[in-house]
Amino acid sequence: MNKKKKHVNKKHQRTKARLKALKEISLKNKKKVVVKKPVVDDVAPKDDTKTASVKKETVEKAPAKKKAPAKKKAPAKKKAPAKKKAPTKNKTEEKK
Repeated sequence: MNKKKKHVNKKHQRTKARLKALKEISLKNKKKVVVKKPVVDDVAPKDDTKTASVKKETVEKAPAKKKAPAKKKAPAKKKAPAKKKAPTKNKTEEKK
């Protein structure tokens, strides 16, 4: 049993190494995208006092309406058992 565990663990390690190598290769081939930082204008300093003094209006939400409970469907009615036909007498028998 121990031998099997070692063998399987080696397989896992090989697979892991192979996947890691493939990932590195694919990242190397990928084009690098330059991220531009937004330009900050220092001409007009921002006033933090204005934003702090402005209060957001709280909107009161109407209470949620409760849904009516779902109506359960009535169980399907069972069909009445088929009526057995009474044996009919042949016309030839009646004539006799």
